[in-house]
Amino acid sequence: MAYENLITFDRDPETYRHWSMDVDGEVATLTMTVDEDGGLRPGYALKLNSYDLGVDMELHDAVQRIRFEHPQVKTVVLTSGLDRMFCAGANIYMLGQSSHGWKVNFCKFTNETRNGLEDSSQHSGLKFVAAVNGTCAGGGYEVALACDEIVLIDDRSSAVSLPEAPLLGVLPGTGGLTRVTDKRKVRRDIADVFCTSEEGFRGKKALDWGLVDHIAPKQSFQEKVSDRVAALSAEATGPRGTTEPGIPMTPVARNVKDNGYDYPNVSVDIDGSGRIASITVKAPTETPASDLAAIKAAGMNWWPLAMARELDDAILMLRTNHEEIGLWTLKTEGDPAHVLAADAALADHVDDWFVNETIGMIRRTLARVDVTSRSLFAMIEEGSCFAGTLFELALAADRSFMLDLPEGEGEAPTIAFSSMNFGPYRMVNGLTRLETRFNEDTAVITALEDRIGEALTPADAMEDGLVTFAPDDLDWDDEIRIAIEERASLSPDALTGLEANLRFGGRETMFTKIFGRLSAWQNWIFIRPNAVGETGALKRFGGGSKAEFDWKRV
Repeated sequence: MAYENLITFDRDPETYRHWSMDVDGEVATLTMTVDEDGGLRPGYALKLNSYDLGVDMELHDAVQRIRFEHPQVKTVVLTSGLDRMFCAGANIYMLGQSSHGWKVNFCKFTNETRNGLEDSSQHSGLKFVAAVNGTCAGGGYEVALACDEIVLIDDRSSAVSLPEAPLLGVLPGTGGLTRVTDKRKVRRDIADVFCTSEEGFRGKKALDWGLVDHIAPKQSFQEKVSDRVAALSAEATGPRGTTEPGIPMTPVARNVKDNGYDYPNVSVDIDGSGRIASITVKAPTETPASDLAAIKAAGMNWWPLAMARELDDAILMLRTNHEEIGLWTLKTEGDPAHVLAADAALADHVDDWFVNETIGMIRRTLARVDVTSRSLFAMIEEGSCFAGTLFELALAADRSFMLDLPEGEGEAPTIAFSSMNFGPYRMVNGLTRLETRFNEDTAVITALEDRIGEALTPADAMEDGLVTFAPDDLDWDDEIRIAIEERASLSPDALTGLEANLRFGGRETMFTKIFGRLSAWQNWIFIRPNAVGETGALKRFGGGSKAEFDWKRV
């Protein structure tokens, strides 16, 4: 193995330490019973159903398995196996001893998992109920907020709370503040009271103030949860609820090599001295399956799904294990006709549950690219296949370079659209990448949609504003080298803020606020002495002494 102590995201229900899954017809129940001694890293105990990255990896895996292995499931219940304790949120001791980068990446992954619940609810009709059967604090309440409905046990002690500001000197910044106001529509003054209260709100007050949807005493709590599950399942729309068998989730085939990772459809080459990773996504070597029987026979090996799962894994491996690699170059190789054929199959069978879930997997993977704190340069070279779904990678990039070969000196690369570029892969701002690129100019988007399937040359791409630069073969090497060297010389912190702001121009949504505004502030707060200094709240938590704050407002 080329790298020591790699953090991988492979999980399997047979070896879960923190979650259990029970599937009964149209309902799946995920029960959180965190193993106190099962932390991903040594040095902290996961008491009170608090969680670290490893706990959330299991939740992410469990939801993925429900999506693909249990298509009959229409509603998922998230609950706790502990008495009077739903979830205490992110483990404070883990946060207190973690590096700044680890904390931020942890927060990002946990929120992407929660976004995934909402994405499945919106696009697949898979609904989620938080059966809050005990105290629900901080990140635990944020998990509940990601569900479609929250049912709180009314036992005079169980409460929901976001106590990060008064307790820890930080923010409920993995989505808590934003989901309270933007999703649950809680009034700003009430949210102010709620988010500055350590103890939170119980029972009727939580219900009256809009922080939960239903309450029930202990003796009728399960009945209330069952009623809400039945109602949501009846209301759910989408292709789920079928009696057809699911598709087993086989492990992603990752090979760790001396300078990166190889998968059947993705390769990652890392240049440590240059702080660059080159990610190459490969087109299928032949026309992929297009009829439903053949698609489902291919299962996890069907190219659109296999490619998305491998790219998703590569992104997570790079983000978690290679913080110093600040620039990713995005490349493709293969026959664009095969990519467009795969897109045609996706479009033709969008109403099928498996194809719909595959589209969802691709959408969430592309969203993970968008919110990654790395510079992204797309390289459209000879042999590239930036067509349809794979052209989304070029649209996601901060800059794109397309090689322009003189006539007679080789075959210049082309790009092409499919119907998948015009709706199914919307970003977290609710727009397609083309709508974002052209500031929702409908005339431009309509004109581009009329060119679906056309092979666009470098001259076409430049004229239509689809790439940033199109150097010829004489200038290509120098222009790429200079662009990369210049990017690598800039402050990583400045670039993270710059890129996050530029990638999500235009309208704001709950998700853009979470990844842009809140994440930026949390980034800053996480390094301030009031949070992580020797007398800061995160450092002193649990030690018996109060935090000592620098009272100057900055």
